[in-house]
Amino acid sequence: MKAYINSYESMSCAGDTQALMNAIYSKKSAISIDTTYMNETPVGLGKMEYDDFFKILEDVVKTVLDNSNLENFNNTLLIVGSSVGGMAESEKHYFKDKNYKNIDFSKHAINVIGDYLDEKFSFFDTRSISTACTSSANALLLAKRLINVEAYDNVLVVGADSLCYTTVCGFHALSVLSSKECTPFSKDRDGMNVAEAVAALLIQNVKTDESIELLGVGASSDAYHMTNPDPEAKGAISSMQKALDDAGIKPSDIDYINAHGTGTMANDKVEALAIETLFDNVYMSSTKAIIGHTLGAAGAIEAIISCESIKRGLIIPQTSMIDVENKNINIPQELIKKEINYVISNSFAFGGNNTSIVFGVLK
Repeated sequence: MKAYINSYESMSCAGDTQALMNAIYSKKSAISIDTTYMNETPVGLGKMEYDDFFKILEDVVKTVLDNSNLENFNNTLLIVGSSVGGMAESEKHYFKDKNYKNIDFSKHAINVIGDYLDEKFSFFDTRSISTACTSSANALLLAKRLINVEAYDNVLVVGADSLCYTTVCGFHALSVLSSKECTPFSKDRDGMNVAEAVAALLIQNVKTDESIELLGVGASSDAYHMTNPDPEAKGAISSMQKALDDAGIKPSDIDYINAHGTGTMANDKVEALAIETLFDNVYMSSTKAIIGHTLGAAGAIEAIISCESIKRGLIIPQTSMIDVENKNINIPQELIKKEINYVISNSFAFGGNNTSIVFGVLK
């Protein structure tokens, strides 16, 4: 059974999906420079404006339901991919009371997002995945496999992460945060922008006029280092090759690569090497220059970006590029109109956890 993406919506620092794509195509970064997280040290962050993060979750999921062929989610499996779960809620209480004893630990774990959405929408069942920055990409991988074996007719994948002091300070401790808008794959890059987002995609076993097929998934674990990727790019190459094999296509069939492209020295160098090794002059770019690295939500929101790229027939230009480091990769500086049949999207995480997904237009 084939897996089709039939409805989706997102919210990020750039706004909803329509606003996000407008920002991407106009090369207008939504990153803001913040001095409150790091004791007056400036860092670039992708911050959303909201009073209640869970209300954003609810609104995004409701939009997906309203735009679907479903009356409700009673026959739908929910798979949530998140890196921080309810950590922001715990931090709120801790910084207010200066005491951990008032933290409600039942609202701290990864599954609180799924529990909240289940309470609001009554899903058939829920699952939660936390594999750092590949969380929602792995949720999509699982969704495809479950649809393929006819375990479910409908699977809703939600990627969600909110900004937390813990994550911002953690990346700062690794010396990988940029004090300005990040510049993926550029020689002058100096780090990443931590960001937050919510993205939801409805995966079904029936196609509609708006369907994008979830064609191939691939995963690998190079286990080279706790935070750095294998410098020979073996894991990244493996995940992309597996996704291509699963989709039944060749590297030359890919029209565009949505790169992981965080803006850190190690990630971009290795990913560029992997793409150079496997592909021949394919267009590639990273949208993290627009909305930052949304951590566990990255796979899901970048899946939506990939689907939009196919539907619009527009190759995404690279924002904030000055001088590309690897001259053997093809990073467009301006918008390119082109028929797009196949897109591969990469998500790479700590511990050498790599996930690649192929999206395709229906033939």
